[in-house]
Formats: sequence, structure tokens, C-alpha cells
Amino acid sequence: MGEIKLVAVDLDDTLLRDDLTISRRSLSVLREVRERGVVVTLATGRMFPSALPYARQLNFEMPLITYQGALVKNAFSGEVVYECSLPEEVARLVIHYGRRNNIHINSYLQDKLYVERITSLGEHYERHAGVPFTKVDDLEELLETGLPYKMLLIDEEEKLQEHAAKLRELFEGVGQDVYLAKSKPTYLEVNHPQATKGAALKKLAQRLGVSREEVMAFGDSYNDLEMLDFAGIGVAVANAYPEVRARARYITASNNDDGVAEALLKYVLKGDTSFVRIAGDGEKGIGKSDLR
Repeated sequence: MGEIKLVAVDLDDTLLRDDLTISRRSLSVLREVRERGVVVTLATGRMFPSALPYARQLNFEMPLITYQGALVKNAFSGEVVYECSLPEEVARLVIHYGRRNNIHINSYLQDKLYVERITSLGEHYERHAGVPFTKVDDLEELLETGLPYKMLLIDEEEKLQEHAAKLRELFEGVGQDVYLAKSKPTYLEVNHPQATKGAALKKLAQRLGVSREEVMAFGDSYNDLEMLDFAGIGVAVANAYPEVRARARYITASNNDDGVAEALLKYVLKGDTSFVRIAGDGEKGIGKSDLR
């Protein structure tokens, strides 16, 4: 296998432990990987301001793939590498759908989070993301100032599949191609079809002159699938959804067991490919006893 030159790492439930922190070991390994000349990017559905504190912990310049892939922006210089907003018609359809069905809708515009309704689910999101929302009377009025990078529906897990089916029907009815994906059990992401982690990672690799065979990516959820498919080495953490583990090339330890660090340490820093089990091999990630 070829040398890895670009590493893309999802944040929630992949690099971040359940307490939303990066372990000291993971910080150390990622810094060493970067010192070897490998470009590291964090790839997340989070807003740029929500991902930035983690880049600051790592303390080196990196491109951040944010809003699911709608904005790729360098953490410290602020240089925009790639951006792709939602069409206005799609944004209006999502707003109207949310109103009709009393669903919490997040709208992400110019690195700010806007809502029309304050709900308990929305308040939980605000605490989780560490970014405050701004309540407005009419999300549609904001479209006069710009188009959102993405929109997010938050509802009970069992209802999201129904919402996704109805929204697809609405979008097809007006001839709009839209990317829909669950990032968490209660989160349904709405993005431009070219605003995915996979599309953004491809754009970044092209800009850097890196082939897909030289890319390694880590993820856990449905919104990571395109990224794992694009990367030459797609790795799922052990706590990933079964469908994600099945699509990944390899499976490493869980987010709470430093799975990302373990894989990078052995594969990138030591050239050892035995750090993982191949996906489909009982779909089991390595356990703590295998990490030594």
C-alpha cells in the first residue's frame, strides 16, 4: 500500500470520546503525523466555529471540512478552499416543511446558527455543539442576506426516516437534487449534492495534488460513507453503525479506545497494517488487549 499524504478524521463519535474531548494520546499521535508532513483535516457536520476549538487544541494549521462538506476553510488563516451553499428553493422548502410539521430546524448562515423555534432538542444541540443559536421570527427573511451552508432537522429518531422520504418527494417534485443523511440518530442533514464530506475531501486532495490512494479517512456514521468510499484507506471505528463498518475497508478500535490514534500510529507512523481487522470479519473492531 502507498504512502499516506492526507488524513481526514470525523469528530463526533470518531475522534472525540463520548465526553466530547480528544484524548492526550490522540492529540500526540495527530501532531506526530503532521510533523511527518502528512496533511490532517477534521471532517465534520459541525459548523466551522464549532470545529475550530479542536483545531486549536491540535495547534497546527489545517483545512477544516465543515457543514458536512459545504465549507472547507483553513483553521487559522481563514482561507476558503471550497464552499457550496444550498439553493434558495431547497432552503424555503425545508423551512415550510418544518413549520407544517412542528419540527426544529437549524439554518446555518455566515457561520451563525439561526432557529425559529426554541425546543428541548435544539437546546441539547446548542450545548453539544458549543455554539449559541440566534432566534429569529422568519428564517425565510434571512435568505435575502445569503444562502445557508446547510439545514438540519432535529426530531425523534423513529420519525426521521419518514421526514427524509417526504422531503425527497418534495425535492424531486421541483427537480432539485439534494443530499440527505443522518449524522446522529436524531439529526437529518440537508445539503447541496456537492456538499458532502466525500466531495469536499476529493476537492481538497486535488488541490494538494494527492491521489485518493494516498488518502486515509476515519468515520462512524452515515454522513461519513462518501468520505470512506473516496479514501484509499477508509477506516470505521468499532462503534460505527453496522452499515458503515460494512462499507469501510478496515475497522479499528472505538472512539473511547483511541481507535484513530491506534490506526495512525501503526499504519502511518510504523507502516504496520495489522492494526485492524478487515471489514466483514465478524465486524469486530480490535479490543484493548490487541492495542499493544
